[in-house]
Amino acid sequence: MKKWLIPLIIIVIVGFGMYSWVKGFNNTAVTLQEDAKTSWSNVESSYQRRNDLIGNLVKTVQGSADFERSTLTEVIEARAKATSVNVDAGNLNAQQIQEFSQAQGGLTSALSRLLVSVERYPDLKSNQNFLNLQNQLEGTENRINIARNRFNENVGTYNKHIKIFPNSIFAGWFDFEEMTRYQADEGSENAKEVEFNFDK
Repeated sequence: MKKWLIPLIIIVIVGFGMYSWVKGFNNTAVTLQEDAKTSWSNVESSYQRRNDLIGNLVKTVQGSADFERSTLTEVIEARAKATSVNVDAGNLNAQQIQEFSQAQGGLTSALSRLLVSVERYPDLKSNQNFLNLQNQLEGTENRINIARNRFNENVGTYNKHIKIFPNSIFAGWFDFEEMTRYQADEGSENAKEVEFNFDK
């Protein structure tokens, strides 16, 4: 065997190993990033389901002629604001997520006030459509929480992958940037929960 052939074989093996390593990093990063983007879409989908239910809830409550119009107006306006905030899943950043979170938080607050005020309206409390919507909203709030948690888990997995060494070097080469987690609004740990049970 010629002497120059051994170093060439070593270079080819090392080069192929390096290629496989970089390819593995890149493909894993792309997969994890796409999983995180998909989970963000699931967050938005859960909120959209809530917005759709709120539209039906508002129509049901509007049927009660003496119901407080100001409370309904707050919910309608908050829902319009929440649905107007669009987030590009391909370009998620902290500011977009915060704006989305604030708009949804405003809707949650208005919805909470609406449901608490229903206590004073016996006809609404016994309305089967209202009770059904109430139950669906409760389930949707749980879905929203699960979707946000899954999004944060996927973002965490992706962020860890691109930050560990030597992946952090490759992340810079291929423009993989840290993704932002969904965070609760400031002070939300003190917020009142939406009240769904009016039988006291």
